[in-house]
Amino acid sequence: MFPAFAWCSVSTFKKEIMIILQNLTYIHSNKDLLFDNIHLAVNDNEKIALIGNNGSGKSTLIKIMAGIVQPSAGLVNSSSKPYYVPQIFGQFNEHTIAQALQIEDKLNALSEILSGNVSESNFATLNDDWTIEERSYAALAHWGHQGLDLKQRMNTLSGGQKTKVFLAGILIHQPDIILMDEPSNHLDLSGRALLYNFIQSCESTLVVISHDRKLLNMLDIVVELSSKGLSVYGGSYDFYKEQKLSERQALDHDLKSKEKELRKAKEIEREALERQQRTDARGKKKQEKAGLPRISMNTLKNKAENSTAKVKGVHAEKTGMLSQELNDLRKELPEADKIKFGFDNSSLHKGKILCSVKEINHSYDQNLLWKERLSFQITSGERLVVKGLNGKGKTTLIKIILGEIKPLIGTIYKADCKTVYIDQEYSIIDNDFSVYEQAQTFNSTSLQEHEVKIRLNRFLFTKDDWDKSCSVLSGGEKMRLMLCCLTISSQVPDIIVLDEPTNNLDIQNVEIMTAAINEYEGTLIVISHDEYFLEQVGVEREIELI
Repeated sequence: MFPAFAWCSVSTFKKEIMIILQNLTYIHSNKDLLFDNIHLAVNDNEKIALIGNNGSGKSTLIKIMAGIVQPSAGLVNSSSKPYYVPQIFGQFNEHTIAQALQIEDKLNALSEILSGNVSESNFATLNDDWTIEERSYAALAHWGHQGLDLKQRMNTLSGGQKTKVFLAGILIHQPDIILMDEPSNHLDLSGRALLYNFIQSCESTLVVISHDRKLLNMLDIVVELSSKGLSVYGGSYDFYKEQKLSERQALDHDLKSKEKELRKAKEIEREALERQQRTDARGKKKQEKAGLPRISMNTLKNKAENSTAKVKGVHAEKTGMLSQELNDLRKELPEADKIKFGFDNSSLHKGKILCSVKEINHSYDQNLLWKERLSFQITSGERLVVKGLNGKGKTTLIKIILGEIKPLIGTIYKADCKTVYIDQEYSIIDNDFSVYEQAQTFNSTSLQEHEVKIRLNRFLFTKDDWDKSCSVLSGGEKMRLMLCCLTISSQVPDIIVLDEPTNNLDIQNVEIMTAAINEYEGTLIVISHDEYFLEQVGVEREIELI
């Protein structure tokens, strides 16, 4: 039996491990600046969460740390080669598992030696790693991949299986530095449990990009990447949130103070102008009574106008400066705080039976999906989650509830109600439309063009975005456009179904979605392994598929 793994154990005399980023800059090929003059030192055994909004450059930065992408300027130094767990796997589709894990050469050398080819090059390639094959299969088995062939192609695996392959590589290579980009994205509950256990027990240096709040709270330091660069917060994600709240409260205080100062300056400006105007009026009356010549009257009039203009200029400069300072402060507001929801929930009636399922089961290959037949009711206003391991038919059950397919066994009643299904790719958004055209498809009450554009502005789609193709939108942008469309629609859906809603979203956009869902009063059905999100949106019960 192969011995149990010690997670990333380190030797007694191991030297200190560091990643050092100095004056790091990255510029896209189209000349757009992504980030500039980045500095960071990562010390031995530190567990760092790298967070930031979509588009801030997190994935690019971690690829630079991994040596996959070269910076436009600056230096990256690391004490040993980092091991990288990617978020996107398409580039590995034609690779075998062994190739993706960078162990194919060793496996081939081992096979050659065992076959009698004891060349010096084979021994050099193997480098005395005689247990490489055994360790590889044991590592895959640890992550639930018993029986997987190392020669199998990556394109035959699901997203969760691919993630587990790269996580197994940590056990195989035992690296001192581990870099992960959204490692929990595609994992089911059992996979996440294994990942959380790894995070907590690992002794290597970790840098992790994630929006999984449970995972983030297992890390010791939060590093936020923004347009200002990198900001380091010593503590867990909850500690970071407390610090951000304090910063936000300070910003709110500064905003209120600046708004008060601007109002006061405008009031002083108005009073000064009124005094100047009264003074000018009195002077004019005196001049008229004195019967001064017209040329003298014109000279005095010009002096009065110049005095008024001077007063205006002095105060305009002051109010203009304050207005600019106020605008600068408002730009620092989190984007989520600028979004205004407006769901009309008046047509939703709590407690109405929307769906009744009796003794159902289904099959695709003559094997029934579920061990036991399912029976349940869904009523208006409740919130539930559909849980189950990968391949247990969660999406199939949703399609049955939506009436898209009929169960092989049993019956289902569905009331006449409006349902919106929101998948991970936001397929509700038509990539052939522009942002404005997409919004118009939901404009069932014939809102005027300017009203539709006002709604788009509320969801951070400015004039520059209205003609943009939906095909170029990020996941977070599609999610915001989808929410905007729902607020434009005259009929709020009775049921909203969310399929892994937090995948591919940054934390800010997860919080935007959470706020929107909490304002919605209809029925919510969620497929999700993100327990923090489920807690935040108030899920009350679960349907577990086994």
